[in-house]
Amino acid sequence: MKRNTVILLFALFAAALSVEPSYGTADDDPCSQSGIVVRNATMLDLWYKKGGGPCSIWTHEHRLIIKPKDMVRIYSDMECKTLYCSKNPTYKDYKSLDANGDCGVRILPDCDLSDM
Repeated sequence: MKRNTVILLFALFAAALSVEPSYGTADDDPCSQSGIVVRNATMLDLWYKKGGGPCSIWTHEHRLIIKPKDMVRIYSDMECKTLYCSKNPTYKDYKSLDANGDCGVRILPDCDLSDM
């Protein structure tokens, strides 16, 4: 009887250690609802198009909110013809740099992206 109790306690202890808390699935994205805030820290005024919208100015130190389904292109000219970054960043690019989980990143000169 005593041996069965020890085995049962050991099994319960092992099971308790193997259980991980559930914070949701790995696919959950806390920024998906509010979007990623991208701050223009380039020291330049840039321009952007969101979806098929108009070419709009994105002044230095202002912020854009980009959601997962948004198609945002960033340009260096007011005609929105010259991309600022050789590979235009997407929501996934910004999200991958958000190391502290505050849903904020910044774009620096030469299209260098970093966490805020």
